[in-house]
Amino acid sequence: MKRFILIAAMLVTTAVGSVLFAQETQSESTSSVTAAANTAQWKYIAAALAVGIACIAGGIAVGQIGAAAMGAMSENPELSGKALPYAGLAEGICLWGFLVALFILLI
Repeated sequence: MKRFILIAAMLVTTAVGSVLFAQETQSESTSSVTAAANTAQWKYIAAALAVGIACIAGGIAVGQIGAAAMGAMSENPELSGKALPYAGLAEGICLWGFLVALFILLI
């Protein structure tokens, strides 16, 4: 059921995005200016998607790892030092998304 909702949300987002970014044809003199503006728009959208998807994935990973770590620590308190780095690794996904967004915007 969750997969169906996710696919439906992606289809709706694609449909709405195609309507929002649809443009009328323009003369050749302004086409180069609008092409540069369209490139800038797509750079911002790509950067937002990179950060958004990475942070959502990192949040899901930290939630699952944190729950498993708390369960393991409730049974054996000595595992607290071993479980914490795994949550940090999952948060690293968010940092990679942020770095990719910076590269998209700066290059």
